[in-house]
Formats: sequence, C-alpha cells, structure tokens
Amino acid sequence: MYRKLSSQEIDSLQNQNCYCKNWDLIEVIDNFNPRYVRNSSFSGKIKLGYFERDFELPGGLVCHSGIYNATIHNCIIGNNVYIGNIGNYMANYIVEDDVFIDNVDILLVEGTSSFGNNIKVTVLCETGGREVPIFNQLSAQMAYILTLYRHRPNVINKISNYIEAYSKSVTSDMGVIGKASQITSCQKIKNVKIGSHARLNGVYRLQNGTINSCEKDTSFIGFGVIAENFIISTGTKIDDGAVVYNCFIGQGCILSKHYSAENSLFFANSAGFHGEACSIFAGPFTVTHHKSTLLIAGMFSFMNAGSGSNQSNHMYKLGPIHQGIMERGAKTSSDSYILWPAKIGAFTTVMGRHYKHPDTSELPFSYLIENNDESILIPGVSLRSVGTIRDAQKWPKRDKRKGDYKLDLVNFNLLSPFTIHKIMQGIEILNTLQHLSGKTTEVYSYQNTLIRNSSLRHGLELYYIAAIKFLGNSIISRLEHTDCKTDDDIRARLIPSTPIGSGDWLDLGGMIAPKSEIAKILDDIEDNRIPSVEVLHERLRNIHENYYEYEWTWAYDKLHYLTPKPINEITAQDIIKIVERWKTAVVDLDKKLYNDARKEFTLTYKVSFGTDGSEEEQNIDFEQVRGEFEKNSFVTEVLDHIRRKSELARFMIDKMEKLK
Repeated sequence: MYRKLSSQEIDSLQNQNCYCKNWDLIEVIDNFNPRYVRNSSFSGKIKLGYFERDFELPGGLVCHSGIYNATIHNCIIGNNVYIGNIGNYMANYIVEDDVFIDNVDILLVEGTSSFGNNIKVTVLCETGGREVPIFNQLSAQMAYILTLYRHRPNVINKISNYIEAYSKSVTSDMGVIGKASQITSCQKIKNVKIGSHARLNGVYRLQNGTINSCEKDTSFIGFGVIAENFIISTGTKIDDGAVVYNCFIGQGCILSKHYSAENSLFFANSAGFHGEACSIFAGPFTVTHHKSTLLIAGMFSFMNAGSGSNQSNHMYKLGPIHQGIMERGAKTSSDSYILWPAKIGAFTTVMGRHYKHPDTSELPFSYLIENNDESILIPGVSLRSVGTIRDAQKWPKRDKRKGDYKLDLVNFNLLSPFTIHKIMQGIEILNTLQHLSGKTTEVYSYQNTLIRNSSLRHGLELYYIAAIKFLGNSIISRLEHTDCKTDDDIRARLIPSTPIGSGDWLDLGGMIAPKSEIAKILDDIEDNRIPSVEVLHERLRNIHENYYEYEWTWAYDKLHYLTPKPINEITAQDIIKIVERWKTAVVDLDKKLYNDARKEFTLTYKVSFGTDGSEEEQNIDFEQVRGEFEKNSFVTEVLDHIRRKSELARFMIDKMEKLK
C-alpha cells in the first residue's frame, strides 16, 4: 500500500539535495527508504517503491537501486528500480520493478499516445493506396490481406476497424517501461512504450513507438538508432545507426549497420544491413546485407538480395506508382535490376538487368538472366541447385523467435501444393509452347522472356521429377505408418479425411494455405462472424496447423500424375510402381544436387588458393580451408538422403508385397 511521506523522510530527502514544491503529491510504499534518493527533483503526482537490490554492471561495478541526479515529473516508480543521471527530465511514465535507467537525456510522454499503433504504412506503392495500419499484434498474414486484397474493401475496413479499436485500448497519457528493462546512455525517448526485459543502449532518438519484449525473447535497440512511428516485436535487434521511419519490425528481425527503412513491413527473422528499404513488404526471412542494395516497392519472402540489387518503381511518367512481387525463395544476384511492374516466380534467381516487366510466376525454380538486354528464362534449373536446397535447410535452423507466441505463421516446405501447382502449370505452359511453335524451335517467347529449346526440354524433365517426388512423398507418408492388410485397406486410407485443400493454394506471407479457406475467412469478416483480431489469428492458425491434412486432399486430386487408375481400383501392386517411380525421381534429383556440389571443388574454384605454391600446395590449401568433397556436410547429407529414401522405398515395397 502507498502512504504519504513522513516529516522525517521529507527532512532526509531535503538533506540529500532533493526538491519538491509539494511533498504531499509524493506517495511511497511501506518499505521505502529515503537514503537511496539523492540530488533529485520531483513534480506532479509521484509514487515510489522500495530500493533494496543491487545491480551489477559489466566490468563488476555495483549500483544500488534508487534515484540519483534526476528530475522526475508525474511518474510511478516500481520496486528495486535504479534511475540515475537524467540529463534533462523524465515525465509521465510507469516504471515497473527491477528497471535500470542511467545516463538518459530525456524520457517523456507528451499528451496522449497510441505508441505507434495504427500508424499507416504506405507499403508497396509509395504514393498510397495500400496503406497498412500497424499495431502490436500484426502478423504477416494479416498484413498480406490488408496489402493485396483491396478488391475486398469491406474486409479492409473491418480489419482496419479491429486495429483502430485495439489502438484506442492502448492509448494513454502514461508510458510504460516494462519489468527488468535497461535503458542506458540514450538521448531522446518520447512517447515510447517499452516492454519487459528490453535493452536500450546508446539510442539517439526514439519517438512514437512500441518496443515489445519479454524475458524469453528480449529486444535490443542500440547505438545511434533513430526510429519514429514504429512497432518493434519481441526478439528484435536494431543497432549500429539504423534509421527507421513508419515501420513494423517483426519477431526475430535484425536491422543494423546503418540500414535505412521507411514505410516498410519486416516480418519474422528478416535482416537488413547497410542498405535501404522503401515501401517494401519483407515477408519472413527477407535478408539484405550490402551497402549498395535498394529494395523498393516490392513484396518478398525467404529472399536474399545480392549486392547492388535494385528496382525502379516508376518510369518517369506518373511517378512512383509501380510495384513488384518476388514470390517465396526468389533471390537476386549482385548488380541485378528489375523495372517494376514485374512478378518473379518462387525460388527463381534473378541475374542481370530486366526492363520488360517479366511475369515468371507460373515457371518457378528458374534462372532469369540477361543477355544483350533480353530476359532469358531457364525453367526449373534451381531444382537441382545446391543453393536452393541449402537455403531450404537453413531457414528452420535460423528461426530466432523464442517467445511462447509466434505472430507469423511460417511454412518452410520447399515443395508444397503452392509450388507444385505452379510446377504443374509450368509443365502445361512448356508443352503448349512446344506444340504451338514446334519442338525444333530454337527460342520460345513467354511473358516478355525468351526460353531456349534446350532449357525448355530440361525444365520439363526437372518439373516432372519434382512433381513425382512431391506426390510420392505424400502417398508414402499417408501409408507408411498404417496397418493395411488388403487393397481395400489401402483405398480406405487414401481417402482424405477432409474435403478442404482441393483447388488453388496461396502463400500469404510465409503461410501456405488453401485459397478456399482464406476466402471463407474473408467472407466471415465481411459478415461479422470474426469480431476481433484474436479470432482472426486463431482462424488462420487453425488452417496452418492442419496443413498436412489439407495437403493430402490436394495431392489426392493429383494422383493421376502417378497412376492412370482411379483410386477405387488401386492395388498394392500399383503402390509398388508408384514407390519405384518416386525412388527414381528422388535419387535422380539427389544425384543432380551431388554433381552441382562437386562443381564447387573443381580446379576452377581453386584458382585463388595456394597463391605462392605449387599445384599440390594449392590443393592442400583448398582442402585445409574448404575441406574434402566427400566429407562436406552437404555432400554427406545428400548421400545419406539417398540411403534413407532408398531404405524407405524398400520398406514400402516389402509392406505392399505382403498384400499381394
């Protein structure tokens, strides 16, 4: 319980060079000890806790909790708090227990603030039209709908109303500095709400924002950072002079080394260093490391931008009104350039400069390269690229989110109904090109790109292998752990447990979902059957958690790629044939990956090793640095994958043979 100061406590405070115009406005907790309040001034309504703990700082310095050399106005100070050396003043804050604040110039809330919630971010189109209101609970999926579903204005309005209501609920004339936070050597912090266990060190200026943080997943804001109108999620690090304006920074993100971001959304585990972002939707795992790299007016996810990557969002006509989309896993090489509008297919690598607005979304896993100002498309070639597989393996391992609740729903699967559907469309497109132009045509034209004959044929081969691999995986997963004794048991097990999953699938900022289910959610929003953000999150999460059930429904409809028989006639012998085709596809693709990896160990790649020695010394130097090919971790994983899948094929065949 709080009480008034006693006359003895007031005398002690005054003797310790403390001042207050009206001591009656100060209330203290029962265990309050005035000994630990020195050289400080107070005004407005003040509540003070007790000061009983020590803080040990790096280097071994120990500071006892208390208030020293500070001017404080209208604040509630919790228990065991240290506030020292406030250069200007601190006003209108609730400081929770165990907080450490030292050497801060000014820390205040002025007027009422929503602390960055409901700030409108002009994502994708710099001139407006796709504004996303940011708030503490924004997920990549919700932002995806708000960004791209402008053809459903009622949906946009309803979600925006949810966010506005939430923002009003957190609006206050008092800021909060959460439990066990540390704020040291900072300049100006104004209208900023700071979560528990956050670390702020050397910040230059923060204004109108929220730093979400928790004990399991602390956030860090470091030296020279300037941020205005922002929401920062748990586990985020912003450091080394980064500049942020009108941005949402998702869980586990890093912005550092003078990175500049404006009117952009960054979702789980995205990272920006050195370069610049303007009006981008950076879906999960969007990464850019280089000074000369500009990402502008684009939508990305699982993307790595090479040095000097650039895009243009205007053609000197009506201004910066154009946008581009690079689907999941697409990446750019050094010095690449794309003139928006353009749409780049999933897991496609862009090299060179492209001015003709290509749309390669139906031909995923490709290379888009430049030759004599022409955009040359090489379909499917990324399927046998070591880089593609390595990327897919590293993303789950690099998920830095540690908190109990993950805002963004992330599906890491390389092959899914989303990508395989596009592969199947790609097969149809390439076959149609061959049919219309002839199989001997040297170069085919498609969506402002050129496809060479050999590339088309090779792309078809790779697409068929990928489709067989995915569908084979699905059918084996369906039957592997079931006790089938007859052909009828097999047929019964193959029947999907839900009709959900048929038809098209979407990638909503990292979440792969049936289009029909997203449409139901949008309809329910319009019809007021989803009354809040929490319910919307739960509906989306339910779809995400049932992914594999829905995936099988989709795969079931595509089994004609593996067998001409209807499912009600399929037998164990047919399953054996499917498994054999699947094994051939898996091993064939793994061998292509193996051979692609071997290129990294050829003489060409040793050219800069053993500079002053003989060829033998060159080889030794190379092996000391890069290791031996057969011992490389990726190579051994490929070989082990072949072994495991071959054993699985043998197991499934033996299981089916017992039914014959």
